[in-house]
Amino acid sequence: MSGSDHDHDHDHDHDHDHHHHHGHDHHHDHEHETAHAHAPPQPDDKIHSYYQILGIALKELLIEKGVVTADQVRQQIERRDSITPANGAKVVARAWMDPAYRERLLMDGNRAVAEFGFHMTTTKLVAVENTPQDHNVVVCTLCSCYPRDLLGLPPSWYKSRAYRARIVREPRLVLAEFGTQISDDVTLHVHDSTADIRFLVIPMRPKGTQGMSEEQLAALVTRDSMIGVSLPTL
Repeated sequence: MSGSDHDHDHDHDHDHDHHHHHGHDHHHDHEHETAHAHAPPQPDDKIHSYYQILGIALKELLIEKGVVTADQVRQQIERRDSITPANGAKVVARAWMDPAYRERLLMDGNRAVAEFGFHMTTTKLVAVENTPQDHNVVVCTLCSCYPRDLLGLPPSWYKSRAYRARIVREPRLVLAEFGTQISDDVTLHVHDSTADIRFLVIPMRPKGTQGMSEEQLAALVTRDSMIGVSLPTL
């Protein structure tokens, strides 16, 4: 993780590696929040600002002590900022095209993405596959843990309190706000990222894509579909 004054994505020691499964017969007794999932992020109990200040202080101390140079920090920040969801899209497209690769990705995400040169050495990558019976969506309920090596910087809504609280409690409603309608006979799985684990959703391949090249398929894969809040389409 880059030590900078960007939004924090450090290796948090949070104990929140639970998964939430929502079948068609699951009922929510919680009161809905009025905040929309796409609303601008709200102040979040000073959690983000605290880690931003801590990151700045740590960066300045490391530079002052000569552990790293300001130029090295800048280069790392630029490298992080240059990563786009195209990395993850390549992985998904290969999984759509190559059943053997798909199995490797599901069995050992880290090793599979390393075949593309994406080395996730500090966290475990777990790939989860959407099927006609199951739909997966990812959240980090306590902060903003996110597979940045594959998807780049997390969107503001992913870090917002509204999304982090509501996707666990009322996932179908939140997905509908993204324009994604999941039928009642499909089981929803909400995966809570942790300091040690990142998730990548393998969305279902759109119909009518037979004969398309791997590069063409990758162009259909969006960041939101790899988080699980949208579906790839032609």
